[in-house]
Amino acid sequence: KCHYEVLGVSKSVTPDELKLSYRKLALLWHPDKNPDNLQEATEQFKLIQQAYDVLSDPQERAWYDKHRDAILNGGLGSDYKDDSLDVYCYFNSSCFSGYGDDEKGFYAVFREVFQRLAAEDEPYQDEPVEVPGFGESNSSYDEVVGPFYGFWQSYCTARTFTWLDTYDVRTAPNRRVARLMERENRKVRDAARRQRNEEVRQLVQFVRKRDRRVQRRKRELEEKAAESARKSEAKRVQRILEQKKAMENYEESEWCSMAQLEVQLKDIEAQLDSQFGQENNTQSGAEQPAENGAESGSGDSDEEEDPDELYCVACDKCFKSDKAFANHEKSKKHKENVQFLKEAMQEEEEQFGSLVRPEEMPANADEPEDAGDGVEKSPPKAKHKKKSKK
Repeated sequence: KCHYEVLGVSKSVTPDELKLSYRKLALLWHPDKNPDNLQEATEQFKLIQQAYDVLSDPQERAWYDKHRDAILNGGLGSDYKDDSLDVYCYFNSSCFSGYGDDEKGFYAVFREVFQRLAAEDEPYQDEPVEVPGFGESNSSYDEVVGPFYGFWQSYCTARTFTWLDTYDVRTAPNRRVARLMERENRKVRDAARRQRNEEVRQLVQFVRKRDRRVQRRKRELEEKAAESARKSEAKRVQRILEQKKAMENYEESEWCSMAQLEVQLKDIEAQLDSQFGQENNTQSGAEQPAENGAESGSGDSDEEEDPDELYCVACDKCFKSDKAFANHEKSKKHKENVQFLKEAMQEEEEQFGSLVRPEEMPANADEPEDAGDGVEKSPPKAKHKKKSKK
């Protein structure tokens, strides 16, 4: 019998709690306190004394915890027979008959198998573990089937397999040998634990593959996935069509707005040309050398000129609008040219007024040498000629 069960304590009991429990049980089962039941009291008192002797010693308790299962199962030198469930006989469809809930049916047979596997691990667990049930043929997948396979597919046995130890560490002559013995024993236990885990997990895969509930769930998921794919494709096509339509509408709107913008730009350009364009052109032309200005002023009469242009005699410039001509008349350069022209004309009249009759002035005005100072008077003659043309 387990020492912890004899003393009525858990495996995590503290030394003080252990001592308190021992004293209570020793007083309860002491032979002197039970004269009417002397034999049973004596045997029970011996068990209590033996259990306390082992568990009160830290080293003895540590060793007992490691080998408790082997001691309880008669291991460590005795002939121990492993009574665990042989799962290999269930890797065959002949172990069940049909997929009903009857005694020989698939769900009844494997429900009992997994219940036995859980019961085998229960004595080796420090705390109770809630194991999901296998369920029946009509059990819900989300509530029963899914949790069941989630638990058993990651199964790890709680059994220690200490009864398979090759060496009895208590017989070691020293610590070094004891560690070597323990190492070899651990290898054997770990190998047995891995083998058991693999056996149970393979059985779970075998059962799951044949479980009609899992197959039904798989079909449902496939149908949902196909439906989701169809909806996604429909949404994708609809989105493409909407984007294409939006792009077409956007291009048409942009074309209309560009056409309107071009019309507005043309109107603005026409207004600017009518107000400032000709003045800018004539001002830039006035910056050319003086001889070019003279040539243009004294050009042949064959050159065509716009009869609607406003002509400034003093500056030898043409203007297309009254506003431009009025602004020009206010400029300083125009006033200087007008003053220069007046002075030149007065000087010319003073020199030739007494020699030339008024009716001969137009014919003699073309002779620059008669003016005396021809360099300064040639520009006014050109201006005067254009004025007479007009």
